[in-house]
Amino acid sequence: MSYILETQNLTKTYGKKDAIKDINIHISKGEIYGLIGRNGAGKTTIMRIITGLSSPTSGSYSLFGKTGADARQFMNKVGVLIESPGLYPERSAYENLKIKCIGMGINPNGYVEKLLKTVGLENVDNKKSAGSFSLGMRQRLGIALALVGEPEIIVLDEPINGLDPQGIVEVRHTIEKLCGEKGITVMISSHILDELGKLATKYGIIHEGKLLDEFTVDDLKSRCGKYVIINSDNNEGVIKTLRNIGIQDATVDDDNKVRVNEHLDESDKMAKAIVNAGISLKEIYVNNVSLEDYYLSVTGGQHNG
Repeated sequence: MSYILETQNLTKTYGKKDAIKDINIHISKGEIYGLIGRNGAGKTTIMRIITGLSSPTSGSYSLFGKTGADARQFMNKVGVLIESPGLYPERSAYENLKIKCIGMGINPNGYVEKLLKTVGLENVDNKKSAGSFSLGMRQRLGIALALVGEPEIIVLDEPINGLDPQGIVEVRHTIEKLCGEKGITVMISSHILDELGKLATKYGIIHEGKLLDEFTVDDLKSRCGKYVIINSDNNEGVIKTLRNIGIQDATVDDDNKVRVNEHLDESDKMAKAIVNAGISLKEIYVNNVSLEDYYLSVTGGQHNG
């Protein structure tokens, strides 16, 4: 498979300490890739390397299928917002964008206005300085700055960190719009797992500098989500019994228990049918696993943000 961004054993060492070690990330065009990890896990280090702001100690990365010097030629197709946006606080949103456009040699009529509309800042007073913006507005302006030059992929480091609920929603909607309407690929890091779970289509879990898991949203649904677990001494009989009452999506999981992914509010009906079929029922319960639960199971620790 061809990826828009891929890393190969990416490693960054400071002194004798590995900030990241042997990172292999795969991002396809059109994905919203959520990089999950605690503060200090290595998320920003990865993003700085793949955007050309830092160099790896070893390993490599590819952009649009190109590596090394060839990959660096495509940096103009990569938009970046790492840490807080670099704004001129005394200037308006329009002026901040105009300055970057001029610096990049971009000056078509209506271009800045289009960017402001894309991030939902088109109605902001042009006399209002960016320094007076809410944190959410500043983050959206930072995303607009990352969009100058029409990048095909944007890299956003903790864009919802510190935002109030309204700001989080505004930034989330902006990212969804970029991906859904503009076809832009997004790589976003966060430790706010509930919000990332509403947004990303693929995930990578990084912990203490290592990538522990990489999975799609469909993988996540199979590993997490809400489902019924049935523990008995006859899995084959349970599945046959469930099918007799119209429940088809039932499989045996890795713990040798039956997992049911439909009719979740009918566990009492399932139990009655199983007992009536003469099958010994040890336990039946509804399980509800969140992205945060899965993250904790993979990292083996407490999520401390």
